[in-house]
Amino acid sequence: MSDWTQKVPQAARDYMAGRRLDEVECIVADIAGVARGKAMPASKFVRQEKFYLPNSIFLQTITGEWADNPAGAFTEPDMILTPDFSTATAAPWTADWTLQVIHDAHDQQGNPIPIAPRNVLKRVVKLYRDKGWRPVVAPEMEFFLVARNVDPNQPIIPPMGRTGRRAAAKQAYSMSAVDEYGKVIDDIYDFAEAQGFEIDGILQEGGAGQVEINLNHGDPVALADEIFYFKRLIREAALRHDCFATFMAKPIEGEPGSAMHMHHSVIDMATGHNIFSDEQGRETPAFLHFIAGMQKHLPAAVALLAPYVNSYRRYVPDFAAPINLEWGRDNRTTGLRVPISGPESRRIENRLAGMDCNPYLGIAASLACGYLGLLEAENPRAECLGDAYMSSQDQLPYNMGDALDLMVESEPMRGVLGEEFVAVYEAVKRNEYKEFLQVISPWEREHLLLNV
Repeated sequence: MSDWTQKVPQAARDYMAGRRLDEVECIVADIAGVARGKAMPASKFVRQEKFYLPNSIFLQTITGEWADNPAGAFTEPDMILTPDFSTATAAPWTADWTLQVIHDAHDQQGNPIPIAPRNVLKRVVKLYRDKGWRPVVAPEMEFFLVARNVDPNQPIIPPMGRTGRRAAAKQAYSMSAVDEYGKVIDDIYDFAEAQGFEIDGILQEGGAGQVEINLNHGDPVALADEIFYFKRLIREAALRHDCFATFMAKPIEGEPGSAMHMHHSVIDMATGHNIFSDEQGRETPAFLHFIAGMQKHLPAAVALLAPYVNSYRRYVPDFAAPINLEWGRDNRTTGLRVPISGPESRRIENRLAGMDCNPYLGIAASLACGYLGLLEAENPRAECLGDAYMSSQDQLPYNMGDALDLMVESEPMRGVLGEEFVAVYEAVKRNEYKEFLQVISPWEREHLLLNV
């Protein structure tokens, strides 16, 4: 083995053991969380220490168009990509022996590219560490398995199960519902094991063909890397069995949406203790400050947690989606839930983010709100003890345009995430929103064509 193979995780070494590595995929996540990069023969990869991609990949919209560069000139200078070998993992669905490696993105002077989503998350994590804190996250991933859809004009429908019937809704936590598409789940487990990922649990959610995967708690950047990889492996597992996996926030009309719930805690780096609990196991002021920061700043973060026009279709009452910033203990109607836990694992669950968000940016935005709360040291409003779906106190944005306005108007959010990143993100999302507004929907044709 060459020296670089000793730097990769054990799972990647096990995957390569006794085999000739054919290809390496050198990748970064763009604004949407799509993998961009280059694939090359392994023999070439071992001879190069760095690679190049134009920084314009971060100005590309989800439709493939290009947003205007807020900085003005559009010369597309090359970024320097260097492999982060700790992220090396198998691509077990490929026909040959392939590794994927996430790369760090720097400019030609060696500075981190401030608009790269992974660097945005690293920036937020560093703010915590500079205060002596280590943030911990535990994400939950919801997604739908759906029948193949090759015509965008046709609605999404549930997949066919092993019984020959389509997956049914309202079967939350049903084991037999999961068994309907057990072969896809088996491949998800197998791919995850080959990639060295540990799944904390898989369960049936409330939608038809809707699945939830829970991941163990850990470092925010490492967990964002895993979600980035998981989205790809789940899609590949579904394709093997003639269906699609989708992470759209609301793919099927009348069904609940898919969230990426995030559990947050913060560790004191000097003591190793959770700052949300004191020595007697009681809630600390820092715990309440973190909640207050989320209540105050999450409206300015929604553009990152709900990044597409479809995202806002998930924010409807009584559809298992939060439309509030209330907080409560073991209360799933609140946007900010405190799960049952012991003192060492006391945490706050942010239930606002959709599964369609870029994991790096969704986690960064959520952590940014908690960080600002810890600095501002304010208290949240009183705990919600009833049904928070009835709350009307919050001024959350319910469309992409309003969400972007709140983000760019928030000086604290711009300060934590970075001015240049916020400007680029706004440019990309304004472009996507403008494109969407040019599309005439079936609802408009049905109700307006002959009636107005």
